[in-house]
Amino acid sequence: MFRMPGVVLAAATLTLATWAGAAGAAAAPPAAMQTPAPPIPTPTVACPPALPIWGQVTATTATSLTITYTMLLTPPCGYDPPMQVLLFTSREDAEQWRNPAAQALTGPERNGTVTVGGLTPNTDYWFRFSEPDGKRDPYVIGGPARTTDQSACTATATVDNRWTGGFVATVTVRATGSAPVQGWRVSWRWPGDERISAAWNGVVETTGSDVVVGNASYNGTLAPGGWTTFGMMVWSSGAAGVPALTCSR
Repeated sequence: MFRMPGVVLAAATLTLATWAGAAGAAAAPPAAMQTPAPPIPTPTVACPPALPIWGQVTATTATSLTITYTMLLTPPCGYDPPMQVLLFTSREDAEQWRNPAAQALTGPERNGTVTVGGLTPNTDYWFRFSEPDGKRDPYVIGGPARTTDQSACTATATVDNRWTGGFVATVTVRATGSAPVQGWRVSWRWPGDERISAAWNGVVETTGSDVVVGNASYNGTLAPGGWTTFGMMVWSSGAAGVPALTCSR
């Protein structure tokens, strides 16, 4: 049998070409590796230099405290209502969030009042704010505010008018016991530079930041459940408001 030289040569050429292609494929440089994109940093929220929530005791009875509050900032820098108000019988317990004596929930308003009841007469209390799910406000520790004697009187303040640099307030004095009140005294301590410039239906005594207003000659006797009022004009560079009042006989 004869072999055609052209066939043998073509086969050899095909084999050589196949080997050269395989060798070229093996020697081809690897494709360039892609570098992953760096992660996008999460933006940091800059909170304003202000308390997220503020409050003060504005009324007391023998068994309750009323706290006026303002939620100044919203999340993530502040809070949304409702907030929980917790009372403690010592500042140390309040600082440690230990042994709360009573608590109450605010309403849906960002600015309002909340009354905490079931308290012991003639007792000092401190208050703090917390979200219902347990997130605690680390800043505000209010107080002390003292509940009144069961047989004495209570005093509550209402701001009637305010302007830049001052305000006018009315204080209501009410007999809460079963016996008549024969003479009353309402006392408080200003938190800032407040100063009474005028007063009516009461006699004012001041010592530094401490204020005592006693009854006038015509409104000192209160029957059980009875009440009277006195008023004052106050100069102040801060927010308008009267701190916690204590009424005694």
